[in-house]
Amino acid sequence: MSIPIEIAVPMPVRRYVGVAERLMMTALPADTCVIVYGLLSAYWLRFYTPLSDYGKHAESALRDYAGYMVFGTVLMVLTLAYHRLYSKQTLLRHRRVSLLVLKSGIVWLAAFATLTLVFKFQPPLSRLFVVLAGVNTTVGLLIWRNIFHRLVRASPMAKSLKQRVLFVGWSAEAERLSRTFRDDEACAYEVVGCVPSPRGRFEQEPSDMVTVFPPSPNLACLFVQEYVEIVILGDVECPRNEIVALTNLCEKEMVEFKMIPSYFQILVSGLHLETINGVPLLGVSRLPLDKLPNVLLKRALDIVGAIVGLMLSVPLILIFGTLVYLESPGPIFYRQRRLGQRGVEFDIFKIRSMRIDAEKNGQVGWTVANDPRRLRIGAFMRKWNVDEVPQFWNVLKGEMSLVGPRPERPELILNFKEEIPHYNARHNVKPGITGWAQTKGLRGDTDLTERIKCDLWYLEHWSALLDLQIMVMTFVKNENAT
Repeated sequence: MSIPIEIAVPMPVRRYVGVAERLMMTALPADTCVIVYGLLSAYWLRFYTPLSDYGKHAESALRDYAGYMVFGTVLMVLTLAYHRLYSKQTLLRHRRVSLLVLKSGIVWLAAFATLTLVFKFQPPLSRLFVVLAGVNTTVGLLIWRNIFHRLVRASPMAKSLKQRVLFVGWSAEAERLSRTFRDDEACAYEVVGCVPSPRGRFEQEPSDMVTVFPPSPNLACLFVQEYVEIVILGDVECPRNEIVALTNLCEKEMVEFKMIPSYFQILVSGLHLETINGVPLLGVSRLPLDKLPNVLLKRALDIVGAIVGLMLSVPLILIFGTLVYLESPGPIFYRQRRLGQRGVEFDIFKIRSMRIDAEKNGQVGWTVANDPRRLRIGAFMRKWNVDEVPQFWNVLKGEMSLVGPRPERPELILNFKEEIPHYNARHNVKPGITGWAQTKGLRGDTDLTERIKCDLWYLEHWSALLDLQIMVMTFVKNENAT
């Protein structure tokens, strides 16, 4: 493919920006209408259905609640905007939009009720109305946004919503990022191809799936020809002066510039830029679970979950403990040393799923598929994670969490910190009964590098909702449960 060398053409107006802005300007008033409808329907349900007999409330005409509805509508729109629902990157991501709507609904419900109570507006606000309004508006927005997403994906404009990305230089990280863009249909980015860095070579040869452009002394022409909107520098060893020249070129051509960091290949969502006496410093900042409120929230969820889990697991332990004893007489519980937070060892508890003499030779190893040491009932227990239920006691004691990286045996991971990059970073939090890696089928004798990547992703993106999501996924995803 030949590329003109000296064509001085101004950068065309980005079609992406126009389409995205029009869609967002369509979504905003539609969201507002849905919110108003949710509030009106909540008012009707509260005062004109059998729910009107519930509790004590003053007779309120619609005009008395008009101010509440205006306030609630504005508050919900602001909450959605705060959670970046009206960002270009969310237009093709239905699951992310649904999650943002759910988060916004919860925040709105708490904020609306709190503000109206603190300021003691008149007439007094019905608490049932607030709950109904929160449910109605959230459900209404989820339904409407699902319809909107389907319409957008089916329209010819969907392709123009993807920002066109050009890689300058190529590396293993660029390959992984490009593959992520390619495999995710809802991704907001489309890879145009790659061009050698100013050094004139690639750190790693691109795959056949990527278009490779020949070296060009005039990248601006390539930007125009391929409608490039984002440049990603994938050459982590590019000289500083070449990086500065490339960023200046992107600025002149109105192209976004991004680069893959060369020194921070771990916990990148925690990168933070600060200045000290005007000198910029880039470093790894605090992660979500480094913040005390998040630690307390996670611990509270662990305590409640552990108590409920222990109460619910008693009949399971009795039933499966009996079956284990009948098949293989001996202790029904299995105690094993594991590595916990900050490398502190502790005893983990399980319902025994293997024979008594499973490690009679003193040799330890990973559990493998169709392990001959496994009991018949053990196969079922492992598939449905029943053998893990005694670990609720470890959670209650504070040695484990409901969700987190799975704890490993010290003797099996003695050299992992030297062999696997960033392995010990997973020990910054408490290990969990289940984790993000387990929902991806990465358990037992599977790729440790991929498991570590999942654990680090969890550390970077932790939230209470993510923990709840992982707990639900644990029951429906049991790949490689050996």
